[in-house]
Amino acid sequence: MAIKKIELIAAPPSPHMVGDGFRVHNFIPSAYHLDMQRMTPFIMLDYNSKFYFTPTDKPRGVSVHPHRGFETVTIAYHGKVAHHDSAGNSGVIGEGDVQWMTAASGVLHKEYHEKEFSKAGGYFQMVQLWVNLPAKDKMSKPKYQGITNAEIGKYILHNDSGIVEVIAGAYKEVKGAASTFTPVHMQNAKLKKGGEAVFNFPANYNTFLVVIEGNVSINDEEVLENHLVLFENEGEEFTIAALENSIVLVLSGEPINEPIAAHGPFVMNTRQEILQAFDDVKLGKFGFLEE
Repeated sequence: MAIKKIELIAAPPSPHMVGDGFRVHNFIPSAYHLDMQRMTPFIMLDYNSKFYFTPTDKPRGVSVHPHRGFETVTIAYHGKVAHHDSAGNSGVIGEGDVQWMTAASGVLHKEYHEKEFSKAGGYFQMVQLWVNLPAKDKMSKPKYQGITNAEIGKYILHNDSGIVEVIAGAYKEVKGAASTFTPVHMQNAKLKKGGEAVFNFPANYNTFLVVIEGNVSINDEEVLENHLVLFENEGEEFTIAALENSIVLVLSGEPINEPIAAHGPFVMNTRQEILQAFDDVKLGKFGFLEE
């Protein structure tokens, strides 16, 4: 099987605040040519590297805002996040959990640090992805998947050298807990020092990873913590070897080869659909959600 070669290793961009609760490095879309068309179906990636938030009685976060045309996926490594949306969904995700919200035809939602986490303060580390939807599904009914770590399938690696958590897609015979509209693989490789995991994805899939914790070797090239690795769209196989105890988020998906029109919280196929989304928010078609 042909080796999937590295196209790019990207250092974390300078952080910025989203609301007052998320200190993120924006990898997609970014100055590294990681634009929406290149990375589809992954059209946004904000990485909140490990950061300490001081205690507060008023939870930090992002107030009510709309989304249409895609899905948001939040993966928690440290800290807790509370979610509410205008479709009536709510939940709290903690360490190891995943929050998968399908905005589709449109929802209002808000995300905050969970109340007790806010009061105590602590380290916070999250990834938020936007996963695009094909045109035929963009106006489908919104839905919500709150996936606890216990519900995530786990593949135990050889010699108990680590595990691969399968959020979506499959790793060997273990299938992911999340349902997706197009083929998407989303996996956490949690490796002990010296552990290795081999991954195989179709050559045409857009494939990349983020080193969440530790330093690793990818096909014998060292990659540091908090860096992103993008692979070429050739070959199928690559190996992650842990130089120390490490966590690596691995992502691969079949491209959605359709036009992308994006503006703020909306990702559609045409400019007219974006304008319609703004009108629909004003008309109350996204529902109501209290601040």
